[in-house]
Amino acid sequence: MKRIITYGTFDLLHYGHINLLRRAKQQGDYLVVALSTDKFNKDSKDKVCYFSYEKRKALLEAIRFVDLVIPEDNWEQKSTDIELYHIDKFVMGDDWVGHFDFLKEHCEVVYLARTPEISTTKIKADMKK
Repeated sequence: MKRIITYGTFDLLHYGHINLLRRAKQQGDYLVVALSTDKFNKDSKDKVCYFSYEKRKALLEAIRFVDLVIPEDNWEQKSTDIELYHIDKFVMGDDWVGHFDFLKEHCEVVYLARTPEISTTKIKADMKK
């Protein structure tokens, strides 16, 4: 069984997120999604989410491509998660190209193209109009 992992906040879930999750799942058999906690978002990313961690987690768990949702509490946990969940491939959007190449010593690292016309930032900006 080939295990995949991806990370994100997944706030204001949209079809770009779904595309990423679908394509991540196509990379293997079992998809783990590490979901940024509210505290991690606030303290480390300077973000306040529209939906709470619990609601974002429930939304992700309802998506057929997602097999397991785990909390992301800090930037440094990726190597530990890869070992703990026996991950074969680490997948992120291509806006992160190169940032996680250090993980190649633990597993394959893949950067997938983002869905160009949609993002949570764009949704938030459109909502303010």
